[in-house]
Amino acid sequence: MKHRFLIGRHRLWQPVADAVLVAAALWLAFQLRFDFAAPARYEHLLWTVFPWVVGVQVLVFWLMGLYNKWWRYSGVRDLTHIVEASIVGEVAAVVVSLIVARTLQAPLYSRFGVNVAVESLPYGVIAFDLVLTLLLVGGVRLLARIVWERPWRRELSRDRKKVLVVGAGDAGELVVREMLKTRTITYQPVGLVDDDPRKKNLHIHGVRVVGSTRQLPQLVEEHAAEEVIIAMPSISGKVVQDIVLMCKKANVSVKTLPGVYELIKGTVTIEQLRDVQVEDILGRGEVTLDMDDVVAGIRGRIVMVTGAGGSIGSELCRQIAAMNPRRLLLLDHAEDNLFTIHHELEAERNVKNAVPLLVDVKDEGDMRAVFEQQRPQIVFHAAAYKHVPMMECNPAQAFENNSFATLKLVQAAIDFDVERFVFISTDKAVEPQTVMGTSKALAERIVESLGREHRTTRLMSVRFGNVLGSSGSVVPIFKRQIAAGGPVTVTDERMTRFFMTIPEAVRLVLQAAVMGAGGEIFVLDMGTPVRIVDLAREMIRLSGLEPERDIAIVFTGTRPGEKLDEKLFNDAEQVGRTVHPKITTATRTPVPWDILQRDLERLRAALTDGDIEATLQAARLIVEPTAVPSAPWTGA
Repeated sequence: MKHRFLIGRHRLWQPVADAVLVAAALWLAFQLRFDFAAPARYEHLLWTVFPWVVGVQVLVFWLMGLYNKWWRYSGVRDLTHIVEASIVGEVAAVVVSLIVARTLQAPLYSRFGVNVAVESLPYGVIAFDLVLTLLLVGGVRLLARIVWERPWRRELSRDRKKVLVVGAGDAGELVVREMLKTRTITYQPVGLVDDDPRKKNLHIHGVRVVGSTRQLPQLVEEHAAEEVIIAMPSISGKVVQDIVLMCKKANVSVKTLPGVYELIKGTVTIEQLRDVQVEDILGRGEVTLDMDDVVAGIRGRIVMVTGAGGSIGSELCRQIAAMNPRRLLLLDHAEDNLFTIHHELEAERNVKNAVPLLVDVKDEGDMRAVFEQQRPQIVFHAAAYKHVPMMECNPAQAFENNSFATLKLVQAAIDFDVERFVFISTDKAVEPQTVMGTSKALAERIVESLGREHRTTRLMSVRFGNVLGSSGSVVPIFKRQIAAGGPVTVTDERMTRFFMTIPEAVRLVLQAAVMGAGGEIFVLDMGTPVRIVDLAREMIRLSGLEPERDIAIVFTGTRPGEKLDEKLFNDAEQVGRTVHPKITTATRTPVPWDILQRDLERLRAALTDGDIEATLQAARLIVEPTAVPSAPWTGA
């Protein structure tokens, strides 16, 4: 706390300036109280207490930390601080003035034989002094900020790009303020756009709300805007899409602030502006969570994330790290991915309790050693092989990594008393027709069955569809194809997929994790399926090009096992509600563990023999929705 009482040499002028202001306030308070004709005894009182009152008020200002702030950055919080300091200073000044009057003024009267009652500061003087001190001390600081921020020299705005800011809320206010106060920024706000009719013609930092988003093309022309900036982090994807289309018609570029999930940590700054991405258009706005429960479930615990360097795993690490776990174990077998997420957490987010563990989840010995040494209390299992065509070529690796590694992890979690184990599943596990989908469906069955057997460790699965921007997904592929000049390849014009942003998916996974009692399959609300060809066309337009005219779209046809539409539930599953509107449950009759264990032994034997056909047949018998528990297998 000592630093708040220190005044640097470059700020010594501040208490001197305040002393002048406080003195002016006190003198003017006396003159206003007595209409500039104060009686002689009050004039004498003024000059008796004058230096003491000024001194004690400046001392209070110093003790309350008013001199460890730059005047040009003064804001509402600083004004509140000034009010508090002024009130305390005024009280101290009244007390000091009374003491001084009695110790200095009374003896002086007695010496000259004058029988006059000792006067204290009149109430009117005290009231005027407090108001004037607030006006002068606060006003000068506000004036300093206005002078500093005001781009009053013509050359400051000569080369600035004229922009319309969409959103007259908190984010819009911050963006406009930063544009006005930062002289190196090349933007000049010429108007605000907001659909709230109550804000029409209001001014924010001198910039007027000129109209609604429906009027954007007209407003761009009227104000000669060269760019539109969307300053609404929680805006829905449909609204973003409409704004982008209108800006395209008006022939102006459009930028946006990151989505609300990207702004969980930190504040809005002009440097965060970026081009509109397909994630912004397909995003569905902010997901409300019971953050108290989620944070309480994470804070102070040892949390492990497998596949920590992947798309889902890395976002899990970011959001979990913000909830103050006791230790965050980052586990991945890819060195580069592990280094990237660990460096980001440590260097960029100042997370000091993240432990990188270079381990392959398929290695049972290494994994059990990690559980024994680190003693995780919560495990998020996101490690998986997920590329469908590649797993068709490598089915043995798919089952080893996605199915049997999950089994080993679940057993280790039970043996080492893990509190919660969350398996990240996929919509491709629903009525699977590919090796990858079958391997994940098998893992779901394992978690479900053991979750019903062992209630001490709460085992659960979270199932959802595609996430935008994950490695190897359609969005990065389309971006590369567009950058190369096309063509953009789409499997089939009728193909649809569910899409969700990675931050949204992870937030819902965390919510489901604290809700689970054990054995559940949670299914995230993925919204309306999106046609892949529409996604391709939107991405081409976001690149400033026109589909078919500038970039060709080529249909390649479905591959073996590929479905035109994905589902989130098997036909035999019942949909159940949870306390969260975007999380449901898939309920079915679980395979008893003793039966499932025998079927897994049959699958393992076929895998060991290299008989892929027998392996696939054994897996399908387990995961098919209409499958019944098999007869006991003797190993013959």
